[in-house]
Amino acid sequence: MRNTTPDGAAAEALAWTEGAHRNAIGLATMLGVAPERYAEDPLALMPGLQNYVDRLPLGEFEQSDWITLHTDLTSYLGDVLVRRHGAAWKKAADPSSPVGYRYLIEAEGLDGAPHRVEPYDVVMEEFRHLPIAIARMLANAEAALRLTA
Repeated sequence: MRNTTPDGAAAEALAWTEGAHRNAIGLATMLGVAPERYAEDPLALMPGLQNYVDRLPLGEFEQSDWITLHTDLTSYLGDVLVRRHGAAWKKAADPSSPVGYRYLIEAEGLDGAPHRVEPYDVVMEEFRHLPIAIARMLANAEAALRLTA
């Protein structure tokens, strides 16, 4: 009999995946997209999410506000990549990280090879190039994963 229990990193990545999905569903619900509609097509949240970030008073944000927004956008970005492209969250060792690891998204690109992107970095790039554009954020992640031609 084969042991199918996930190893520690895989189990943690699975928990991370579920947490990101729950957060994205919560965001969708808050913005008026029913969980069932979101499950059918996570892009259904994109217009409402764009409208939401467009109205945020970013100039008045404190650090905790930026952290919350970063977490929400990272959750959504990762969840879209998982649900639309069959990507997966992976826990990867990274000695340069304060905690010694990072959570990345891995997907098979159009070239048939696996590619990785760190959703936190993709979202941070949006913060550096205001205004935040949800479609650009998704497109940048898809391009990094080579999911588009």
